[in-house]
Parts: sequence; C-alpha cells; structure tokens
Amino acid sequence: MRQGLTPAEIRTLPAVVDLVTAGQALGVGRIKSYELARAGRFPCPVLRVGRSYLVPTAGLLALLGLDQSAGQPTPESE
Repeated sequence: MRQGLTPAEIRTLPAVVDLVTAGQALGVGRIKSYELARAGRFPCPVLRVGRSYLVPTAGLLALLGLDQSAGQPTPESE
C-alpha cells in the first residue's frame, strides 16, 4: 500500500475527499483517521454525511500550507 500523497497530487484533489484520502495526504493511516474523526480530533474540518466522513479539500490545503489562494489578489484589492 502506498503511503502519503505528494503536494502536487494533493492540489489536484476534488473539492471534497473521503477520510482515508485526507488521512493519506497527512500521512495518517485509515484506522487512525477514523479514530480521530470519531473523537472530533481530526486535524482539519470533517463533515459527517450519513455514515460517511468527508473532508473539504480547502481545509486540508490550508492545514498543509498548500492553500491555492495564498498570494493571489482578492477581488477587493484589484
């Protein structure tokens, strides 16, 4: 099984990913990811949808310092 995701791979993720993919991006295994999510301790926002846990990629990017909007002008500054 492959460990982790590269920054380039993380930047290409869809807007929302499953908990295992988010954990992979953080270098956290499947079991630990679910333990953290259940305890409300996953390091970025997690959405509970039915029986699934989903992670908005924006929160993951921000946590990892890969926020795509960083350094880009805001509409007000243009």
